[in-house]
Amino acid sequence: MAAVSGRWAVDEPQFETWREAQLILIRHGESHWNAEGRVQGQLGTGLTPLGHTQAAAVSRHLHATYPKPALVFSSDLERVMQTSAPYLSRTGYPVELDKRLREIDCGAWSGLLREDVLERFPEEIAAIQAGEDVRRGGGENFAAMRARVGEALRDIAELTVRGIPPENTATALVFTHGGPVRVATAEALDLPPDGHRLLEPPDNCSVTILNMTVDPDGEVTAIRLGGYNSVFFSSVDATTHSADAVGERQP
Repeated sequence: MAAVSGRWAVDEPQFETWREAQLILIRHGESHWNAEGRVQGQLGTGLTPLGHTQAAAVSRHLHATYPKPALVFSSDLERVMQTSAPYLSRTGYPVELDKRLREIDCGAWSGLLREDVLERFPEEIAAIQAGEDVRRGGGENFAAMRARVGEALRDIAELTVRGIPPENTATALVFTHGGPVRVATAEALDLPPDGHRLLEPPDNCSVTILNMTVDPDGEVTAIRLGGYNSVFFSSVDATTHSADAVGERQP
């Protein structure tokens, strides 16, 4: 008897009336503060030459793989806007900036070298390593970021499928940061509040795919992870991780 594979139809929603938004999340390219080992948060710099190379490479992948996205969204921070620039220049598509797609606010940590944060904020670091979700440098904690990013992505999903007939899928590109990608993935996997800790930080210019089911009332009723932290180019070193998660346990 042949093996049976694939998703079972009873696991799927009633697509006679529901639609699907495919959100393509792209982390920004390497920034100068990435390269220097500084905590960025909602501050930070533009891209390094390597970061620009990564952005150009992921632009080519996106253009070839998703030739007609319904919408393009981006964080309004410089390193993300520079990452989206090659794609926008290539395609001529408009982009909508959304502050909710920003990285976690690291408060007084922002701009400091990671080792300086460890030295100057030992109590906060100890609390994080003990499993507490503290406000980094007096800024934001992961629960707050997960809530605002989740709200933003649900709004984007609803806008993405607006006007398309049932049983169809529409795609949106979302240029953002490593932290938002991790918490959005944790939400898709229905992980607990600290579940992002189980995920490796996304690589620069990696692609993560979320498939979001939208009901007839425009509400997102299910989120499925279609792919996490995929890098579609090998000519550049895309292994630089974010310096935004000082004190996080590594899996």
